[in-house]
Amino acid sequence: MRIGVPKEIKTHEYRVGLTPAGVRELTLHGHAVMVEHGAGAGIGSGDDAYRAAGASILPSAEAVFADAEMIVKVKEPQPAEIARLRSGQILFTYLHLAADKAQTLGLLGSGATCIAYETVTDSFGTLPLLAPMSEVAGRMAVQVGAHCLEREQGGAGILLGGVPGVPPAKVVVLGGGVSGTHAARMAVGLEASVTIIDRSLRRLNELDLQFGARATTQFATAEAIEHNVLAADLVIGAVLVPGAAAPKLVTREMVRRMRPGSVLVDIAIDQGGCFETSRRTTHAAPTYVEEGVVHYCVTNMPGAVARTSTLALTNATLPFVLALAEKGYRRALADDPHLRAGLNIHAGRVTHDAVARALGLPHVPALEALA
Repeated sequence: MRIGVPKEIKTHEYRVGLTPAGVRELTLHGHAVMVEHGAGAGIGSGDDAYRAAGASILPSAEAVFADAEMIVKVKEPQPAEIARLRSGQILFTYLHLAADKAQTLGLLGSGATCIAYETVTDSFGTLPLLAPMSEVAGRMAVQVGAHCLEREQGGAGILLGGVPGVPPAKVVVLGGGVSGTHAARMAVGLEASVTIIDRSLRRLNELDLQFGARATTQFATAEAIEHNVLAADLVIGAVLVPGAAAPKLVTREMVRRMRPGSVLVDIAIDQGGCFETSRRTTHAAPTYVEEGVVHYCVTNMPGAVARTSTLALTNATLPFVLALAEKGYRRALADDPHLRAGLNIHAGRVTHDAVARALGLPHVPALEALA
């Protein structure tokens, strides 16, 4: 198969769809890989590294899209990239369609087969291609949240871990999944006062065993969320409903009642955000102040640590890229129900139920669409 890796064009996105090591694996299996000139510069991998791994270097994104049977990316395609897709072509990347109807309609019109990293599943009931970036985003959330609490960033001027004689900041993590757990781990390590809120008693039990007295766990009720958010210095939104829009757990009224200079970090912003006051931001302008509270809502947080993120992502995606290349998408999707769960759009049809419901579009089951 001919596999194309274009340079990412989203604002301040430095990740790339494949590392040179990933390219080498594909070429050793007999596949051709075309990489756009400069695509790996953001992770410190120049064109020569990709050539040494067996890739062809093409001068432009147009050339990559025109030559490839499958496009492997990181972030959702931008309008210019959607225009380059064609019927029968495979797109394998993060999509987050439930919060982006314009992108969905563009992909439907392209006729391409669009497989989303974030809805691929595994036998453990987890999301293996979302997990690496959730780990990065969770850890980054505490890092950026601590920075936003500094006075010159608009924050209340609070040191996350406090000092002897001065209490630490109160950190509330909404959601005890992968990103929430990693956020809590970092906050606990910095000696903040940490509360994790989740709706799964089983997960809360696991978190209690993991953190012990270093963090408090609470069952997610409207009362618990409101009580803890109003007392928090830093709130990290880490909720996820696979394929669907994130629920709005924190209302504007609650934000208005928070202490001025408090900070909200919305990891769920790719899925629309879990704070009613959230709106998408970029690394170029990552924060804004709403109702006296600093909001950090960057949609591609892991792009700031592009090398770590790309290495982690390629480790997870490569087996699926190989399966698609070795078998072709029809057989690969038919053989593997977990990869098939990643199919969001095929030949002008929405094949993921949660996406269809979120956007009010007709849904065709994946096997039916493929047939």
